[in-house]
Amino acid sequence: MALLTGLLLPFQLFNDIVLRIGRAIGIVAIALMVVAILIQVFFRYVLNNALPWPDEAARFAMLWMTGLLAPMAYRRGGFVAIDMALRMLPQRLSAALSLVLLFIAGGVLIVAIQIGWSEVTGFGGRFDTASLYIPTSFDFSSFMRVPRSWMMASLLTGVILLLIVNIELILRSIITLAGGADRLKPLAPPEDEIMAE
Repeated sequence: MALLTGLLLPFQLFNDIVLRIGRAIGIVAIALMVVAILIQVFFRYVLNNALPWPDEAARFAMLWMTGLLAPMAYRRGGFVAIDMALRMLPQRLSAALSLVLLFIAGGVLIVAIQIGWSEVTGFGGRFDTASLYIPTSFDFSSFMRVPRSWMMASLLTGVILLLIVNIELILRSIITLAGGADRLKPLAPPEDEIMAE
């Protein structure tokens, strides 16, 4: 049991820290997405002159928000799940089935990492976005287009973080099956947390 708990601790600490940072960045991404959409609505419907960049900027922020917040939702059980069969089974059998499902999810995430890597480094990642520019000097005299790979890196980042969370959940399930559930720190957020989840 001590070995499993020792294996779990680094994953738990990493997820506690990195997912909290990801959550903060994800909240900023949501705010930027809303601002970009409001700018587009104002220019399109009030001034009757649509801008080329807000749609792509909102998409960029949405992808990064998803990549950074999905691992936290997965860790806390926030994904939609059909758990009717698990609830009907005895507790030990339900925990064993959950463990099998976590291993399957881990396999899917490994394949997703390979796909994400090929998207970032492959042919599609070599192109630039159509209308997003960033300054390349402090006096804003020159600009470059944002590479598409920066957008696709959200997929890769998200699935890597999901795999790390999945490994933590596998270790927690094994500890629970071994009778050490009372030694595990709860993953559920405090009730007084500000963000709705």
